[in-house]
Amino acid sequence: MEPAVPIPAPSEAEEHRHALRRAVKMKAHLRDRGNTRFEIDVVDLSVTGFRAQTSFTLWPGTTVWLTLPGLAAVEAVVAWRDKFRYGCAFSKPLHPAVFDHIVALGER
Repeated sequence: MEPAVPIPAPSEAEEHRHALRRAVKMKAHLRDRGNTRFEIDVVDLSVTGFRAQTSFTLWPGTTVWLTLPGLAAVEAVVAWRDKFRYGCAFSKPLHPAVFDHIVALGER
C-alpha cells in the first residue's frame, strides 16, 4: 500500500472561488465600450469568468464583451490586471452546457 500523499491547502484566492476553473487555450476577441476590438488568449474559464492574456491595456472595472469562436458576445467586467494577464467576471454566469462546449473546444 502506498503512503498517503498530503493534499496542499488551497490558497486564500482559491478558497473564495465559487466555480470550477478549467484550463483552456484558445484565441478569442474582446471589445470595450469604445468598440475597440482586439485578440486575446483565453487561458482558463469558469461559468463565472475567465483569465486571458493580451498586450492591449485594460483597467479593472472596464466592461468588455468576449467573443469566442461560434458564440455570441458575452459581457464581462475586468476584475484584475497583472501586466499582460487579466481576470474577468461574466455579468451573467454561462449556462453549464455552453461552458462544457467552450471547454471542449479549447482544452489543452
